[in-house]
Amino acid sequence: MTIPTLIRRGLRPALAGGLGAGALAPFTAYAQDTAETAAPVMDKGDTAFMMIATVLVLFMILPGLALFYGGLVRAKNMLSVLMQCTMITAVVIVIWTLWGYSFAFGGGTSPFWGGFGKLFLTGVTMDSTAATFTDGVVIPEFVFICFQMTFACITPALIVGAFAERVKFSAVVLFVALWVTFVYFPIAHMVWDGSGLLFGWGALDFAGGTVVHINAGIAGLVGCIMIGKRTGYGKDNMAPHSMTLTMVGASILWVGWFGFNAGSNLEATGGAALAMINTFTATAGAIIAWVVVEALARGKASMLGAASGVVAGLVAVTPAAGLVGPVGAIVLGAIASAVCYYFVAVVKIKLGYDDSLDVFGIHGIGGIVGAIGTGVFASSALGGVGYAEGVSMAGQVWTQILAVLVTIVWCGIGSAIFYKLTDVLIGLRPAEDAERQGLDLTSHGEAAYHS
Repeated sequence: MTIPTLIRRGLRPALAGGLGAGALAPFTAYAQDTAETAAPVMDKGDTAFMMIATVLVLFMILPGLALFYGGLVRAKNMLSVLMQCTMITAVVIVIWTLWGYSFAFGGGTSPFWGGFGKLFLTGVTMDSTAATFTDGVVIPEFVFICFQMTFACITPALIVGAFAERVKFSAVVLFVALWVTFVYFPIAHMVWDGSGLLFGWGALDFAGGTVVHINAGIAGLVGCIMIGKRTGYGKDNMAPHSMTLTMVGASILWVGWFGFNAGSNLEATGGAALAMINTFTATAGAIIAWVVVEALARGKASMLGAASGVVAGLVAVTPAAGLVGPVGAIVLGAIASAVCYYFVAVVKIKLGYDDSLDVFGIHGIGGIVGAIGTGVFASSALGGVGYAEGVSMAGQVWTQILAVLVTIVWCGIGSAIFYKLTDVLIGLRPAEDAERQGLDLTSHGEAAYHS
């Protein structure tokens, strides 16, 4: 894959100013030429754009994801979900600052992790820059650190939806600390760092199909199976307690996702504009597809279905946002939405696993469809940006499949280990009586609503 191709695609390779020469080994000649030309100068426009994008991704988590999940659980567990999302965000921010950034983008040459070069953000100052391989795109390293930090925060927060209403608060915190360290950071390095395994293969993931959604979806599936079903599952009424809050949360997610996708271009150019319009069109296609399929299957279209379609479309377009055309994004969103509906409405029921808020069914499956579909719809014949020189559609699709498989295996095995370790150390589930009473009162001593 050539440097001009990387530039055209707007991918996130290793960063010249912030990561050291080790991460740039595949591109040494280019880095030397750039250094001889001029020292990097921060671009104020791109910096402002990335700061706004970063805040939008935080907005996706708090309040977006928290309200989306909160509305989907029963009233007695509303605050537990809000608290889990809040605490996960805080814990991951601290971990990312101390060692996470280094493990993902620390400048090491390993294909699996970034090393210790940036522990405690060593060497990072307000004057250090993160210069991408795109000429003239130079932003403060602190801004890049913060942007990537929000991705690290939202991924484990997504996982909790799979085992919502039945895991101890302390267990969630411990599991997340272990999981981001040994599962998320290595995958982020493999996909987005210049020395990463999947990056070297030429796998395309514009904004996190593998890193965020497949990762979260597989971890969620493993968790809900290992932890077991909710007490009363299949007998008690477990319908969402507030579709109003769920709709508000889904809407906030859609708004924040523009920072997620457009910000992944790292500069305010046409690449960001392409990611922006695709975030509109793929989501619209997915909403329509979910509503139509549900109406045909059940006779009625639900608000829950429309909200699910929003998320399915956003998930599917994430890896493809800056790589496919707007019409291709509509088709990709619609296909992913229909497949997600099948897994949520049919497969989950037949197999009997209790994925509380359909994390695997939407994020896992939507991420897989989106990641593989990126290899198809990136074709210039279908309105996409095209492939690297010498790469065919079949070759790119195969690379995408391999990247998906690596993510599934790495995340599946790692997640199982850390669920088991957490269970051995402090236990995963609360007592049955505590679960029946609700985690709001038994874990946090407060209630979301008062009669």
